[in-house]
Amino acid sequence: MSVSGIDAITFGASDLATCRRFFADWGLSLVSETAQELLFESLNGCQVRVAHSDTPGLPPGMEPDPTAREVVWGVESEADLALYRTRLRDEPGFVDEGSRIGCTDPNGLSIRLQVSRKRPLDVACAKTNTWGERPRVNQPSPAYERATPIEVGHVVFFVTDLAAVSAFYQQHLGFVLSDQYPERGHFLRCAADGGHHDLFLLQLPSPRRGLNHVAFTVRDVHEVFGGGMHMSRCGWDTEIGPGRHPISSAIFWYCPSPAGALVEYYTDEDQLTADWQVRDFTPGPTVFAEWAIKGGIDGNTRRQKDAGAPSGRFMTDKT
Repeated sequence: MSVSGIDAITFGASDLATCRRFFADWGLSLVSETAQELLFESLNGCQVRVAHSDTPGLPPGMEPDPTAREVVWGVESEADLALYRTRLRDEPGFVDEGSRIGCTDPNGLSIRLQVSRKRPLDVACAKTNTWGERPRVNQPSPAYERATPIEVGHVVFFVTDLAAVSAFYQQHLGFVLSDQYPERGHFLRCAADGGHHDLFLLQLPSPRRGLNHVAFTVRDVHEVFGGGMHMSRCGWDTEIGPGRHPISSAIFWYCPSPAGALVEYYTDEDQLTADWQVRDFTPGPTVFAEWAIKGGIDGNTRRQKDAGAPSGRFMTDKT
C-alpha cells in the first residue's frame, strides 16, 4: 500500500485567459472551460485545474494568488483509501467525500487522496547509446517541436516547519526520504521503490509558506529541449534551463507560470529502491545545477537567448 503519485493539482489565479494560453502552449489538453475554471489534462489523464481566485469552495491558499491551492494524490485501491481515511480523520480540515478524502497539511496546503484516475500509458522514448550499451541501432534520436507532458511528476513547496511537514507526509502517507539538506530541505518519494522525489519541502533561512514549482514529466531529454524552445517561440520567458540537477540526475527546463511560481519540464531522474541510502547536501548553486543556461535557448535561432543566429557556415570557415 502506498500513494502512487500526483493525480491532480489546483491553482488559484485571476488571469484565466493568460493561464489558458500558457498551459496550452506548455502541451496540456484543455478538456473543459467555464468563466470560473479551466481544466487541463496531461497524456495520462493527470489533471491541472486553474480556478479563478473568487471561485466558491476553492481551498485557501498558503500565500496570495496566483499559487497552488490543492494537491490530489492517487492511491491504488479502495482498500488503500479506507486505510488513509483512518490515518487522516483526526487531522485539521479533514473531509470525506466518499471517493475522495483529505485534510490540511501542517504547512496549510489542502491535500486530497483518491483512487488514481490516471490512465496507463505506453509512449515511445529515445534510447541512449553509451560506450557500454548501444540500444539504438539504425534509428536516429527524436527531435520535438513541442512537449506534451506525461504527468505532474512532483511539486516543491516552501515550508515554515520542515520537520513537522516532512513527518506528516512520512507518518501519515508513507512517504520516504530520498536525500536532504539537513534542517533545510527534504526530497521525499511516495514509496521505497520509485523516482527520486514526488515532493520536495524547502525551508528558507527566513521561513515562509508557498509554491516553488510544479514539475511535469516528459519522455526524454530531447522533449525537454523541444518543449522549452517551443515556449520560447510562443513568447514565454525561461527562468533557467536547460540544465541538469546533480542530486536527482534529472535534465530540466523552468518557465515562470501565470498560475504561480515556476513550472518545469524534466526527465531522466534517478530510480530508487529501499536499498538507497539518504545523502546529505549543503545548499548551493552547483548542488542545484551541475550546469544550466540562464534565460534558456531561443526557439528560433536554436542558440542561447540573445546570441546571434546561425550563419550556415562551418565553425572553422575563413571569412
